[in-house]
Amino acid sequence: MRFTSIASGSSGNCTYIGSDNTHILIDAGVSKKRIEQGLNELELSLSDLDAIFVTHEHVDHIAALHTILKKYDIPIYATNGTIEGIRNSDKKGEMTDSRFITVCADKMVTVGDMMINPMTISHDANEPCGYRVFCGDKKIGVATDLGCYTDYTVDCLRDCDALLLEANHDIRMLQTGPYPYQLKRRILGDTGHLSNEKSGELLCKLLNDKIKGIFLGHLSKENNLPELAFETVRVEIDMNDNPYSSSDFPIMVAERSVLSLVISF
Repeated sequence: MRFTSIASGSSGNCTYIGSDNTHILIDAGVSKKRIEQGLNELELSLSDLDAIFVTHEHVDHIAALHTILKKYDIPIYATNGTIEGIRNSDKKGEMTDSRFITVCADKMVTVGDMMINPMTISHDANEPCGYRVFCGDKKIGVATDLGCYTDYTVDCLRDCDALLLEANHDIRMLQTGPYPYQLKRRILGDTGHLSNEKSGELLCKLLNDKIKGIFLGHLSKENNLPELAFETVRVEIDMNDNPYSSSDFPIMVAERSVLSLVISF
């Protein structure tokens, strides 16, 4: 399998997961051109995609959907709430395409040689979800836009070979930064975004001997720094009462606007 982030951040998100036979994206929240560039670097194109799975209807996760659907016959998988949210946000009424396929939390769908299992997440969207992707005995987890996590979240993401996990903000930067009070409150709330500290706490519960790589994703441009996210998560792991050290795993901050390192396993 190959796993990488084409783009990740508060301004746009797109993740690639592929096997020898099947290629999918999770979210298409940057421009079609940027997605094409990322796929080209993987020696692929949009015409090679078997599906796009959408986590929720916010623009930083769906920005390119309309232009992609105009040209390519790619199925779009999302929860019913997300599909309705996409259509309601489409002022021209053009996103009524029959290629939308409804998924439900904890009900597996098969695309090629992959099985994709949505998971419920806590975020202020219609019916948001993260995804677990299985291929053979391999498992990849993608979970961003988490206001909080629960035992259910941990159970869903347990035993992954690779992860993309949100580390959206540094709490102090957010609290002292220029955002209006209501926006700060939203981000810090249980349906907002996961802080660096909480990302590290969650990651400590997910570490296992087979992890090949971890991406920290969906970083805020205004309220975080890549080196701060990395260091905060690293310290959480090293200070936690578990048998692992942060140096035991490749931990990388997903790039905002270029292809990240490709994890292959």
